Parts: sequence; structure tokens; C-alpha cells
Amino acid sequence: MTLAGVVLAPAVLFGPTGQAAADAAGAGAVTASTADGREDGAEVVLRWQDPRIIESSGLVSVGRWLVTTNDSGDVGRVFTVAARGADAGETVGVTTWSQDAVDVEALAPGGPGHVWVGDIGDNEAQRDSIAVTRVPVGVGDRTVDSTVYTLVYPDGAHDAETLLRDPTTGRLYVVTKELLGGTVYAAPRTLDPDGTNRLRRVGPVLPIATDGTFALDGSAIVVRGYFGATLYEWPSLRELRDVALPVQDQGEGLAITRGGGLLESTEGRGTAVLRVPTSAALRARLRGDEPADATPSASASSGAAGDSAGDSAGGGVGDVTGDVTASVPGWVLAGIAGLAGVLVLGVLVALAVAAARGLRRR
Repeated sequence: MTLAGVVLAPAVLFGPTGQAAADAAGAGAVTASTADGREDGAEVVLRWQDPRIIESSGLVSVGRWLVTTNDSGDVGRVFTVAARGADAGETVGVTTWSQDAVDVEALAPGGPGHVWVGDIGDNEAQRDSIAVTRVPVGVGDRTVDSTVYTLVYPDGAHDAETLLRDPTTGRLYVVTKELLGGTVYAAPRTLDPDGTNRLRRVGPVLPIATDGTFALDGSAIVVRGYFGATLYEWPSLRELRDVALPVQDQGEGLAITRGGGLLESTEGRGTAVLRVPTSAALRARLRGDEPADATPSASASSGAAGDSAGDSAGGGVGDVTGDVTASVPGWVLAGIAGLAGVLVLGVLVALAVAAARGLRRR
């Protein structure tokens, strides 16, 4: 997936502000400097050593491993990589399930020793359906004949790179990747392997969503873009706070650890997985230690696979009963401001050109 089409001042539209700055300061400020074992002020957890990993687009923490998958163009496969120790960054296993994958973009925790894979990318927004499958991961190479579930949007095709799994219910969610704001869609409580599973719209999130994760207790989600992330209360999708992310060339992966920390990855061969600098308060919120009503709202300012409850895609969905009608998200206001600035600039340029032409006629 490329950055083509992102033309509206990314620092204005998607840059972290407010609470995100406080979180970064509480864990060590994020800077642009690079030092041994650090990138942009963040700890380097590992670097991908496998030359086959060239477009890390999804990321899941599974105990002592990290699991990732390549972006579009690869066959259907996921890589299990040692996350710590002398072998950190080395691939310890590859799971292959399909040679006919269309555009694999996302991973989500799938219960102990498994991940959900989202074949959900659609750059041209022209696919009739998308697909998800659950595959085993771990040490050793394996080829599996996994069940593929077909999903269909209720309102036409969308591009997407984010697959979420509620750790309390096992239900899957797809988050679309769109310039003016993404949308969360819920899969059916129980997926039908033989039929078409119709998605249902839940509510809006930030633009250009590239990955996300549930808090460990299922009470919140974090959705990232290329330039920052946002923490949302679940299932209301009320914005709670911005989350500053270390700068990466094309950051498309986000995973939660057992301790409530966040890891991020980017495309490219030999790139680094970074530990996102977060405050103790944010980590507590992501672990579920902090009461939901104690988290500051944005207006005032996918659990780890090995720890997930249940293995199926079934389960309830809390009190999500339709489109969320919360207050206008902060990124919408920022986007409106950015668009207004672009329009004003365009008007000024047009006036200047007209004035210059008038002077030439004289």
C-alpha cells in the first residue's frame, strides 16, 4: 500500500497532539534523533532478518513471538518471528494457506497459537467481497487448508488494512482506510463458512487507518494511521486521547503486548519494530486497570493472541446497536480546518493570478 493520494497536510490532519504529547513526555519524549538501539527516540525491539519480509503490514504479539504478513503482492502466508533473545528478528516459522490471496493487509489475534488474517485490501475499491481466515502460527513451516470466510460490505467496496478481534467476544471488525475518515464494520457474531457474511456499519474513526488493536479487556481500541493513532472507548467509539507514534517511513503495523504496551512496524526490508513510548496511565488503560470513566476525553484534551478469550469468531458485541452518534471527532474538525486552509490558499492564488493578468492588459 502506498501513500499516494494523501495530499492534505498530514501533520495537521493526523499528527498527534494534546494527550499524546503528554504520554510521550511521560515515557521519554519522541525525537527525530537516531542512536544505537533507538529510532526517533523509541526503543528498537528487533529488525526483520528475513529477506522475504519486505512489506510488514500487520503485526500481532503472540507470547515470545511477533507475527507479521506482507502487503499486497505476496502469497497467503504469515511469518512467526522471535521477539527477544539472541534470535530476535529471526523467522522461526512460516504458515502458508493460499497461493491465491488477493490483497492480504491485516492480522488480528486468533486465540492461543493462532492469528486471524485479513485479505481485505482493495486499492481500487472494486472487490465484490473480502475474506478472512484463521491460521496456526509458531515454530516450523507449515501449509494449512484453513477455512476462508467471505465478507461483504453493506454499502459497496472499500479499501481496508485493519482487522480487529474483540478479546471478550471473539467477534471480528474491519476498519476501512479512507482519506476523509475510516469506518468500523462488524462481522456477524458467527461466521458462515459456506455463505456470504454481511458486514454492519458501527461508526467512524480516523482517516487513512493502517492497523489497530483492542485493549486487553476489550474496553477500548487503538487505531493508527501513518502519522499517529487514536484511542477510542469501545463500543461507543468516543475519542479518548491521541497516541503519539515514532515516525516510520510507512508505518502499517500495530500490536499490543501482554503488559499493555504498543509495538509498531513499517514496510521495507530489514526495518525495525519499535516500542511506542507510552505513559504508565495509557498502559494501565490498555491493560484494563484504569476505569473507563477515568480516561480523559479527547474533547477535554486487539488483545495479545496468547491472552485472548475464546478461539471462534462468534460472540456478542456489547451495546453496539447501529451507527455511533457521538460528538464530532477531533480529526474531523482538524480535517475541516485543513480543507478550509487549502481553499483559502486557492482563492488567494486565483486572485493574485487575476490581478496579474489585469495589470498586463493595461
